[in-house]
Amino acid sequence: MGFADFLKNLKKDESKSTQKDASSHWIKCPKCSALMYYKEVFSQSHICPKCNYHFRISANDRIALLCDEGSFIEYDKTLKPIDPLNFVDKESYKQRIKKYEAKTGRPSSVICGEATINHIPLQIAVFDFAFMGGSLGSVEGEKIVRSINRALTKKQALLIVSTSGGARMQESTYSLMQMAKTSAALSKLTEAKLPFISLLTDPTFGGVSASFAFLGDLIIAEPGAMIGFAGARVIKQTIGADLPEGFQTAEFLLEHGLIDMVVHRKELKKTLSDLILMLNPHYEMQPILDH
Repeated sequence: MGFADFLKNLKKDESKSTQKDASSHWIKCPKCSALMYYKEVFSQSHICPKCNYHFRISANDRIALLCDEGSFIEYDKTLKPIDPLNFVDKESYKQRIKKYEAKTGRPSSVICGEATINHIPLQIAVFDFAFMGGSLGSVEGEKIVRSINRALTKKQALLIVSTSGGARMQESTYSLMQMAKTSAALSKLTEAKLPFISLLTDPTFGGVSASFAFLGDLIIAEPGAMIGFAGARVIKQTIGADLPEGFQTAEFLLEHGLIDMVVHRKELKKTLSDLILMLNPHYEMQPILDH
């Protein structure tokens, strides 16, 4: 490599470093284009203080936001996907799993566990969009079913926080089977009269929205969350017509009766605890309210 190439690469490295440093301190709102100090947004639960835009947050941040401090106990964190089809596209499925495990520190797109929300115990499953777009695979389906079974055993409510692009294509039919598997398991909660609350966050699409995400006793969404099955571009190409303004936003779905509530992120914890307390007949209200 010549000296000119060396200088060129050095400038690229400096540019990348500068961009990385800037992104760690400043953030631009996708909705109002306001440029803010990152800590300002972080302190506001990752919400733009200018226009109320809800930024996407990680699964760990979501758990910290909703659950009482120190109450979350994770289960089934060692479950890992296999590669029954030996699937390869631009890279093998096994390589993708390793890459995203290194990126997120976990081998699947769902974190499941037990926690309390305002001292009320529940089972909780949270999708992580950073792991293969929060895609639903066989491990994710199994972890959700195990959460359902723990809710049945302990007579607790179940909360699933969804953010997903849909079924995981690398597992083909094995992934699609999780839609039926999780939906069938949820019917047991209905029979036991235990509440299942589905929280939809940005984005929730595909096989997740076509199965358990829309089977909640209550379906709640964050403001501005994009929710649907196929993307707007695909739908427009299919039907050959322009779509209504705000199509597939949480507010649009609420207006058309597809979800029950749109709740501001800062109000989620109290709203969830109040709803679970009202819906679960196994909780005695007075001892919990005394906390």
